[in-house]
Amino acid sequence: MRFNTAPAPHLAPTASTRRIMQWVLVAMAPGIAAQLWQFGPGVLINLALAIATALLTESAMLRLRAQPSRAGLSDWSAVLTAALLAVSLPPIAPWWISVFGALFAIVIGKQLYGGLGYNPFNPAMVGYAVLLISFPKPMTAWLPPTDLAATPLGLLDAWSAIAHRAGPAGSSFDALAMATPLDTLKTQLGLGRTMDEVQSGPLFGALAGKGWQWVNLGYLAGGLWLLRRGLIAWQIPAGFLAALGGLSLGFYLLEPQTYPTPLFHLFAGATMLGAFFIATDPVTASTTPKGRLIYGALIGGLVFVIRSWGGYPDGVAFAVLLLNLAAPTIDHYTRPRVYGHPG
Repeated sequence: MRFNTAPAPHLAPTASTRRIMQWVLVAMAPGIAAQLWQFGPGVLINLALAIATALLTESAMLRLRAQPSRAGLSDWSAVLTAALLAVSLPPIAPWWISVFGALFAIVIGKQLYGGLGYNPFNPAMVGYAVLLISFPKPMTAWLPPTDLAATPLGLLDAWSAIAHRAGPAGSSFDALAMATPLDTLKTQLGLGRTMDEVQSGPLFGALAGKGWQWVNLGYLAGGLWLLRRGLIAWQIPAGFLAALGGLSLGFYLLEPQTYPTPLFHLFAGATMLGAFFIATDPVTASTTPKGRLIYGALIGGLVFVIRSWGGYPDGVAFAVLLLNLAAPTIDHYTRPRVYGHPG
């Protein structure tokens, strides 16, 4: 008797690319909610502009490459790329920042390499790094968090600032913007002030900067949920946070008036977003267990170096892109021994 048998593998996959992308977007919700609470509806406008641009660009590129656009758009990778880019942008960045960043991320960072699975660099960080280098002023002008804002912006006020560079009730746009805690800290320490003097200002809270500490707690909650569901490996965020926390602790103990506490580094800037959502990109990150730990630790170490002595207040994007280059080499030297073969 002949039996109809299907070719291997015989176990159906438990999660598709589309489902994984959707779960990652769900995990971002607490962090996005914290950003909305602290920095207003400009976050939603950035998300809408970036996602719309990413989807249109992805569709156009797939057509140019004679690829089925419906299948390419249905995996939600373009939406996730746009979301990661948008939440990294200041909530009152001009509209063309979101559009240009998403366009560059999809065309240069993803599709020119062959699409999802072939890109060597994280597309969202490619777009962000190009924006930061090309347009430093609008990329570093953030709103004050809710605790410090005299009058929080509504949706129409945020749209007026983003689309027309105008403040509410005829006020100057420049009056809306302020430096981030990381930027303020770097600038003030460069002027010779001590950590106690700098952190006595109203911008700094119990863990890090007011507003930013809540955003980091939101992304930490979402990242732990991803770990619990097994959607990301623990080694990359563990290596990232351990290296960043360990280096910052060592330098803080040596010179507490020159270097901030480990808690400040862990809950400032894009630390938790980078550790759980950006560095863990399965396409561009290291893939071996030991390699992931090394990869995450090197990113955390570079973030500390750039924050402490580099020209930019935060270094997550640059650290991730540099380690994207190194990921194949890390994997080559950390391949696990095949059973039955000598190491």
